[in-house]
Amino acid sequence: MSRLCVASIGAGRAGLVHARNIARHARADLVAVIDQNAEAAQRFAAEVGAPPTYPSLEEALAAGPLDAVFIATPTHTHRDLAVEAAEAGLHVFLEKPMAISLQECDDVEAAAARAGVVLQLGFMRRFQPEFAEAKARIEAGQIGEPMIVKSLTRGPGLPPAWAHDLSRSNGMLAEVNSHDFDCVRWLAGAPIERVYAEVTNRKGAARGVTADQFYDNAVVSLRFANEALGTIDGTCPADYGYDGRVEVLGTEGVLIIGDVRGTALIEVRDRTVGAITPIHHGWPQRFAPGYVAELDAFVAAILDGAPVPVTAEDGRHAVAAVLAANRSWQEERPVRLDEVTAGEVTA
Repeated sequence: MSRLCVASIGAGRAGLVHARNIARHARADLVAVIDQNAEAAQRFAAEVGAPPTYPSLEEALAAGPLDAVFIATPTHTHRDLAVEAAEAGLHVFLEKPMAISLQECDDVEAAAARAGVVLQLGFMRRFQPEFAEAKARIEAGQIGEPMIVKSLTRGPGLPPAWAHDLSRSNGMLAEVNSHDFDCVRWLAGAPIERVYAEVTNRKGAARGVTADQFYDNAVVSLRFANEALGTIDGTCPADYGYDGRVEVLGTEGVLIIGDVRGTALIEVRDRTVGAITPIHHGWPQRFAPGYVAELDAFVAAILDGAPVPVTAEDGRHAVAAVLAANRSWQEERPVRLDEVTAGEVTA
């Protein structure tokens, strides 16, 4: 096999980012768009070269050969779609969060293992140049041993409406901050052992959100297995723009990763207004190189037998951390990740 026939499942924003990159890839062809909403699928397809659209994976498979799928659908659908794809012999790229529960994560991993297919999780920050460089410098010992890792993600809009229901999404800590939970573990070089979370809802009511236990601000304290400490904070919506940054304090130095500024540019028009600095308007712009690089890695794992860089274990650990954090703020206490049971979901 020299090229991949790939289907994109899910006609939303994340799916569109992946589909555009697949359509331009030197060793992959976007041959199908799959979504139950026919109108949304057709609009989506028109943006990426007009591949045929289908309401289900089963119908796409019947129409022609497929090698792999990119799944970018609501979290509560991930388990069934990923298992179906793996059982059909398809390689699976699965967007974060991996699933709703640890049992669902285990089901996906087991299905991929039985089928002998590649399963890669969508944590694109690991592939973003400045994050990858920071990881290399940490591993080279340039800042000594990590002591404190602080990560933040703030998005300019509300999460999608389905994500307001914690039982279908695990809330903002999953939908927005899954990347943070993965990134701090990756940079600290050790699993998260314990979390303590506080959340609050500051803007939801004014924006029409009525879901029980909805929160739009969160701060999580972390303790890692190597005695490092950390924090994660998230806000969605944070109307000023998209913001994702990390700081790693080591025994011999500090790394500051990312910048709220979209470009290294300052504009001055009027002394009464002052300086204007362009910022990132959304995550597709902020992490555009990372999305391309993670696709390259997925293709290389399939066609060249390269190691899978982001595994089911990585996806499962982030889900465990989110579930522990949600239990923490609900029970008002620190929670160890090993307290989270396989079937546990956020109620």
